[in-house]
Amino acid sequence: MDAYYSCTRFMSQRVRIITRDGYVHEGRIVKVDRDHVYLETDRRDGPVTTSAFQPFGFRARNSILTLSLFTLLAITLI
Repeated sequence: MDAYYSCTRFMSQRVRIITRDGYVHEGRIVKVDRDHVYLETDRRDGPVTTSAFQPFGFRARNSILTLSLFTLLAITLI
């Protein structure tokens, strides 16, 4: 429950999340439920493909990453 309350406290703010397996994720928290945190990530470093037809080569700029609250090790504001 500590991870849940930490995530709700930082709602709509840019954070850096470190998971128990060592992965680091940065983005803005857009939603938190009892099991997951939803992080809007900035994907400007490479193309992101979607299933929609995009005739002019448009790319999605941001994507939502779903992380399990049980895998969070640390969360900090950036």
